[in-house]
Amino acid sequence: MFFDIASDIVKLGFFAVCAYMLVNAYARRTLPHWAKFLTKFRLDVIATLSLALGGLKLIEDVVAKESGPVDEAVLWFFRDHIPASMNGFFATATLSGSARFLIPLTAVSVVLLLVNRRRYEAVLIGVSVIVATLTVWIMKAIVGRARPELWEAQWYWGSSFPSGHTLSTAAFSTAAALCAARIWPRTATLAMALAVLWTGLIAVSRLILGVHWPSDVLAAICFGAVIPLLINVVSELLLASSHDHDQ
Repeated sequence: MFFDIASDIVKLGFFAVCAYMLVNAYARRTLPHWAKFLTKFRLDVIATLSLALGGLKLIEDVVAKESGPVDEAVLWFFRDHIPASMNGFFATATLSGSARFLIPLTAVSVVLLLVNRRRYEAVLIGVSVIVATLTVWIMKAIVGRARPELWEAQWYWGSSFPSGHTLSTAAFSTAAALCAARIWPRTATLAMALAVLWTGLIAVSRLILGVHWPSDVLAAICFGAVIPLLINVVSELLLASSHDHDQ
């Protein structure tokens, strides 16, 4: 079953690259300014497409109830190989993905960016977190998936899919990394690495605490990262189109 997962990941990446190449080829013939943009931001566009396709595939698997055996096997793997003494650490770590932490952090970040006249970055972070919150509520209401009951765990409201902690963290950290890359270009790689590390820690903590299925956190990572990436790509595209039109 793990081979099937790896195969799906490769296929989705291949489809994303093919879609990018087709759109880029069309743009070169009909929309030259779009072609320049797609070439400049090709990694962002491919990443956005790949994550979106991955998230949609996970939704399909969850709704069709095809992810159950893999989800359960992964949870038991963590349960059997992570010492119980580490639960306290992961319980503390998971708090950094909660609304009680992320909402004040988002508010402070937006205010500081506005004070420093970084309006675009402030909007990117603020809108990303708001859209992420709405996405969590809507998807939980639609999917209505039961949380794991493999062992005794803390109670959380709402359905299991997707992980709200993970999705919100992915949205904020990705947006923050994009902002850091715009303000301090040399920190781009480090900022994105820290975003991945933080999001990964939250995702793993939700599994170790037994409150989410692996597909819940994987989908949350995909959609959480897609939100700021998509906002940034569309904004840059509109800006490039406007600039070319003015010329």
